[in-house]
Amino acid sequence: MTASAGDIQVLLRFLAQDAKVPLAQAIGKVKDLQTAKLVTPADIAKSSFDEVKAVFEDEKIAKQVLSSAKRVVKKRTASSDSPSLPSPKKPKPSYGQPLTPAELEASLELPSVSVSESMLSDVVIYTNRAPLVLAFAATLLEFTMPAQPLSSRLSLAQAVVSANSRTKAVSLGIEQGKSAEEEGWGEGHPIIKIMGREVRVMKRWGYQWDALDEEGASQETIKEATTGDDDPALWGVDLEALRKKNNPGTSTARGSQTNQLPIYTAQSARAYLLKSFETPKSEDTSSETPPKKGAVVAQKEQNLALLLGALRLVFESWSSVLSKDDLDRRAWAWYVTVRPEVEAGVAGWGAKGPVKLADVLALRRPAQ
Repeated sequence: MTASAGDIQVLLRFLAQDAKVPLAQAIGKVKDLQTAKLVTPADIAKSSFDEVKAVFEDEKIAKQVLSSAKRVVKKRTASSDSPSLPSPKKPKPSYGQPLTPAELEASLELPSVSVSESMLSDVVIYTNRAPLVLAFAATLLEFTMPAQPLSSRLSLAQAVVSANSRTKAVSLGIEQGKSAEEEGWGEGHPIIKIMGREVRVMKRWGYQWDALDEEGASQETIKEATTGDDDPALWGVDLEALRKKNNPGTSTARGSQTNQLPIYTAQSARAYLLKSFETPKSEDTSSETPPKKGAVVAQKEQNLALLLGALRLVFESWSSVLSKDDLDRRAWAWYVTVRPEVEAGVAGWGAKGPVKLADVLALRRPAQ
């Protein structure tokens, strides 16, 4: 039985999340499970204890895996036979004090997973181009701007995506007219270049995300007040939002609201990443039970973790021999090499396609 990359990812998720098998052990048993024709939780649930034990060897782990498989299958069967019930309302979050800088950075943490190179090579994800640019830019900045906190890297990466998307939209005739940058809305704000794109930024003077939390420290301390920081954190400035927010007919509007500049928020960039990387559907889905929403969300997060892991390996392989500027210059060409193929013109706008992590890994510096 040949398992698809999607089957392998589902199997790994079942072993690690449902059966609570340590991830390293789960990865090591995937091939053995395939050989034993135990590729899905349903396959395992139908098998005997001896068959499962022959794979895992440890009696306790074998019982754990078998009982978890039966529980998962039973739960799916029950849910498909029962009428759908309205989901219980989620309690509204209670809004207390603003997050401290350290809490903010922790809340933005992206999913990660430790897997072997061979496992990564088998993975195929399904996505469109914009979130792939975002993943490339956010990972690149770990190596070219390592002093920046995660919140800044996500904001700056989203600025790159927006600049690229607008350029593409103009070239396709989807958008017309001058950009906010061309009309001068970015005047007075520094420019940095990421993946060949010029991005206007705002310095976050006084934002001490890597210091111990102090009483009274919060997101409110993120403001433009000179504190002598040599390398302050940055926000990507959303110039298009700035133009919409202000009256373009008044001369005083430009740059008059420095403390309220629209920025690309780290939270929205993170949310975009988490929801954008699907698993390709198998050709024959007639006998498959549609996955639940929670399983789909978990699968997308795992795919993101795998993609980010592959990208880190690429940038890491080159970081010791290329300068930060050279690494930045090459990143766009690397993205173009692996981006999903879509139809030319307007028909391809926002279209999705497969991305093979084997192709991503092939971008690494050749072994010397």
